[in-house]
Amino acid sequence: MTIQEAMEQRHSVRSYQDRPIPEDIISALQAETDACNAESGLHIQLVTNEKDAYKGKFDCCSAYIALVGKKTDDFSDLCGYYGERIAIAAQMLGLNSCWTALSVSKGAVKKNVSILDGEKLCMTIALGYGTTQGMPHKSKSPEKVSSAPADAPSWFADGVAAALLAPTAINQQKFTFTYTPDGKVAAKAGFGPYAKVDLGIVKYHFVAGSGQSRDIFV
Repeated sequence: MTIQEAMEQRHSVRSYQDRPIPEDIISALQAETDACNAESGLHIQLVTNEKDAYKGKFDCCSAYIALVGKKTDDFSDLCGYYGERIAIAAQMLGLNSCWTALSVSKGAVKKNVSILDGEKLCMTIALGYGTTQGMPHKSKSPEKVSSAPADAPSWFADGVAAALLAPTAINQQKFTFTYTPDGKVAAKAGFGPYAKVDLGIVKYHFVAGSGQSRDIFV
């Protein structure tokens, strides 16, 4: 499965099979988590075989990613970007996932993750083998979330199309991408719950879909 295919096929899943994740899959996810931490400076952690975090909320979910890091100005953006990178990696490994804020017991999570001085827990991403593959969300048109001149390079449109595949809080897609005169991209978050996390998520999709680097953003 390619990253593009994973972005197209990944949908939020809230019901999971009572099925353990094999050790080779856990090892691959841990390697991706370690790579994301090294690149971002975050303290993201993979938790497996822990059934209390989603008890009474998601059926049989016993694995998740805890997005933890220092409380910097770009903390939420980084959590969104690198959290979605791991979620897409999980999809490519045959797992399903769901971004979670209110559906998780943060008390249970904090018993199983390390949160150092100056750090905080942002959100979690539930992981496992879904009882279904989830359903696509309704999507805005590219014109509703982007602005570019007629002669903008094709990679910009590709990035916007990929961003519209991304999960956002309540599926509201409150973000905009603008192609700037110097060939960069201005990405702006809207207003609403977890809007800055959402912006990080859609930035990852934009980068993956466009083939550009994260440095494309101003």
